[in-house]
Amino acid sequence: MKKSLLLTLATAATAVVFIAAKPAASPAMTNPAETAKAAPSVYDFTVKSIDGKDVKLSQYKGKKLLIVNTASKCGFTPQYKELEELSKKYAGKVVVLGFPSNSFNQELASNAEVASFCEKNYGVTFPLFETIPVKGDDAAPLYKYLADKTKNGAVSDAPNWNFCKYLVNEKGQVVKFYNSKVTPLSPELVADITK
Repeated sequence: MKKSLLLTLATAATAVVFIAAKPAASPAMTNPAETAKAAPSVYDFTVKSIDGKDVKLSQYKGKKLLIVNTASKCGFTPQYKELEELSKKYAGKVVVLGFPSNSFNQELASNAEVASFCEKNYGVTFPLFETIPVKGDDAAPLYKYLADKTKNGAVSDAPNWNFCKYLVNEKGQVVKFYNSKVTPLSPELVADITK
């Protein structure tokens, strides 16, 4: 009798667990809007401006972004001029965000020096941010995200030199990576911005 009572209780408990358990959602049953909300975007990051203030990248929602790792003592430094032109000419289409970096040992010693150099030599008015590492284990969180396809869903390229560029769409999703040789006003980059 004890055996049959235990068997009956075990069967009843299994039935209750089976009935109470919710089936796992299959990919077909997942709501795409919920998935999109859960996916991280560039808008989830807060960075420091070149003068040390917190800047939430979510303030750029609805705009394309061109995120560029910059340096003041590089053969590609003259791209600052084209970045400024691009920023002004396509102001309604894209916001250029410059991230100075000494990852390739070609940046000035302080953020104040970088800001002064950019303004004096290239008339830079687009947003510049604090000098950060952009490659390797010590890369800033934003750049780790930008270079990791499992996180950003699009590219797996980390900057291999100064003036690499990431295009981000209006939803904060990484769309494309451009190496240093792709100039800011190149037909390829301009076409992608104006799509």
